[in-house]
Amino acid sequence: MSIDWQALDREPGLPGLYLRAATRRKITGTTLPDLGLRCWVDVDGRRLAAYRNVCGFADDGLLPPTYPHVLAFALQMRLLTDKAFPFPLLGLIHLSNRLRVLRPMGGVSRALVGVQVRNLQPHPKGATFDLLTTLDDQLGPLWEAESRMLCRGVKLEGEPQASAWEPSLPLAEVAQWNAPADIGRRYARVSGDCNPIHLSGPSAKLFGFPSAIAHGLWNKARTLAALADRLPKANLEVTVHFRKPVRLPSGVTLLASAAGSSGELRLTGAAELEHMVGDWRPVA
Repeated sequence: MSIDWQALDREPGLPGLYLRAATRRKITGTTLPDLGLRCWVDVDGRRLAAYRNVCGFADDGLLPPTYPHVLAFALQMRLLTDKAFPFPLLGLIHLSNRLRVLRPMGGVSRALVGVQVRNLQPHPKGATFDLLTTLDDQLGPLWEAESRMLCRGVKLEGEPQASAWEPSLPLAEVAQWNAPADIGRRYARVSGDCNPIHLSGPSAKLFGFPSAIAHGLWNKARTLAALADRLPKANLEVTVHFRKPVRLPSGVTLLASAAGSSGELRLTGAAELEHMVGDWRPVA
């Protein structure tokens, strides 16, 4: 698919995009647009410091590996609320996330963010697609990520692809932490992601959840912060699959394999409820 790239001269404003998302509730088609968006984005030091604090990252002079998602969030919202995008943003389910740190992300004060959607596939509960995000600096590609999203109720021809994955290496407990009742609101303030299912019990119940749940990307960020001394700073690919949501408040346990260029992880809750599984490896 050839992408029609559009360059924006500034980041889109989130309030208008949330209003657009709230008023679009119907599936309007089964074809992804060939639209891509690019925009230069500045790194705000205060916002970065607040993000590190909420997610547990130390200030090592590098952008946390998950932080480019924050830089790209407004552009992602703009793309997923575009008239050409066929699925309603509210109700999309984040199934998995793969990020790649191509070079050390130090000294980044401004970056070119690009977003596009691709790879529409049938799923037993609807259809999935990949939200691809890239980050470039003046030297070229720096970081990229694919978020696999599910839209329920979409009917596509073809058979769903098998996508089960489980850790196979020996895992040992690395850390435990609490996901407090307000972590959804705290993460929303630093990320811009104000999805109602994360903010409070009453707002989550409007979308069928018995309580608020933690952002999947907060779970991944908090996990990578806890694994910082086991992971390389670049030439790194980390893939996670989101399983059962982390209800707020609750405690979780992180298990991982030994430090090295490759490894596996599992995030569990009470009674060994599996919240997230994944692996890391050098960039292919």
